[in-house]
Amino acid sequence: MTTEYLLDREVELVLSALTPDNRLVCQTLLHTGLRLSDVLNLKTEQIKPRFWVTEQKTGKRRLVGLPEPLRDALLRHAGSVYVFPGRGKTGHRTRQAVWKDIKRAAVAFRLPQNVAPHSFRKVYAVDVLKEYGDIEKVKRALNHDSLTTTMIYVMAALSLQSKELKKPARYRSRLR
Repeated sequence: MTTEYLLDREVELVLSALTPDNRLVCQTLLHTGLRLSDVLNLKTEQIKPRFWVTEQKTGKRRLVGLPEPLRDALLRHAGSVYVFPGRGKTGHRTRQAVWKDIKRAAVAFRLPQNVAPHSFRKVYAVDVLKEYGDIEKVKRALNHDSLTTTMIYVMAALSLQSKELKKPARYRSRLR
């Protein structure tokens, strides 16, 4: 089952219900568009205004920028080696720990879609499209080889947004 896009208010609900550590992970996902494994593998020494990440899934390099408030929050949180240290003496926070917390938050707010860490990458993709209006920029931002893959992200989000706009106004206002 694929993960789904979240509307802005749903993102805020999920973020509000996460543990502080996992909220910071998700804020990083939302700002960078990186995959969860790449965020969890960030090392403290990497955190600068702009830095390179080699994506685990694809092996491709990507330049990532962080705004000062997020960068400062990451550095305050960071351990001696990893930005998101795990419970043990070595290693980073697990993907499963973040995944479970996101699932718990989505259930708490009875969100109908399949919400997972990758949902935040889809939100990032749509944000890039809204900002630049260029699907090629979204493709480059996500480091996709295929425009078809990028379109899957964007079309799912646009479909959900259009369904939202078709709801009666009184129903939409109760959801806000």
